[in-house]
Amino acid sequence: MTESAACATLSLSIAAVERDTGLSKDTLRVWERRYGFPAPERDRGGERAYPLDQVERLRLVKRLLDLGHRPGRVVALAVDDLQRLVEASGAEATPVAPMTPSCAAAVDEGLACVRQHDLVGLRRVLARDLARLGLPSFVLERAVPLTRAIGDAWLRGQMQVFEEHACTEVLQSVLRSALATLPPAEPLAGPRVLLATLTGEPHALALHLAEALLATDGAVCVSLGPQTPVWDLAQAADAYRADIVVLAFSGITGVAQVVDALTALREQLPTPVELWAGGQALLLQRRPVAGVQALPSLASLLPALADWRARHR
Repeated sequence: MTESAACATLSLSIAAVERDTGLSKDTLRVWERRYGFPAPERDRGGERAYPLDQVERLRLVKRLLDLGHRPGRVVALAVDDLQRLVEASGAEATPVAPMTPSCAAAVDEGLACVRQHDLVGLRRVLARDLARLGLPSFVLERAVPLTRAIGDAWLRGQMQVFEEHACTEVLQSVLRSALATLPPAEPLAGPRVLLATLTGEPHALALHLAEALLATDGAVCVSLGPQTPVWDLAQAADAYRADIVVLAFSGITGVAQVVDALTALREQLPTPVELWAGGQALLLQRRPVAGVQALPSLASLLPALADWRARHR
């Protein structure tokens, strides 16, 4: 069986498509009725089964929605048209600084390991660069560009979901090991930072990256991991006497959900506790929430931390 024929026979359940694309089950069903796409098949149990070519198309649609396009304009477009629109819309995204030659070479080396399924080699490359650069520079000059390149390859259909997941697990493992070697922060140095993602945000890599930057700069960090409900976050902020709550968003959660959750959490936190939100969700820049500081990138974490210290001397 050829690779194209094999892909044609493979399919994902609606729950798997929801996890992999960030599009909710309700959204997929509404589009099916309204636009005629996606057009899932049915498995033996009568449940929806989405062929991989439709999943690839849905990834492109989700990327365009994140860039501000309306569903009615993009859902019915063919894959080639969607790809051209993604490339043409690139200028609308948050500007990304060009990589240095050494950074580009290291990213290419990491991508090659991922594509060759050489996870031992990937870990070796990451550990080497961590030792050379130190943790903060490793995060900004290696981890962030690599994850961005992996995400772009996935969106373009040039990388499989399992490859992206495997790379993420290796990178998280390297970061956890590096964090474990840091000396304990001085309790009085401050600030005390609580890190988490909200319910519906399953990705924890951004939390490890943010903790690595904050902890090396002396912040006392407590990470709750992904998918923490708003009420539990408020309780944890009180229990750990947090000065700052940092939330990461990947763009999976819908605009209204993010705004509602941030508004609810801000109301439950004491006024002195600051609420910072960052990640790939462009809506954080376009739809600011009162009392929430939006961080456009990981690199903006350390200036924000320095500003907090200046205000709390």
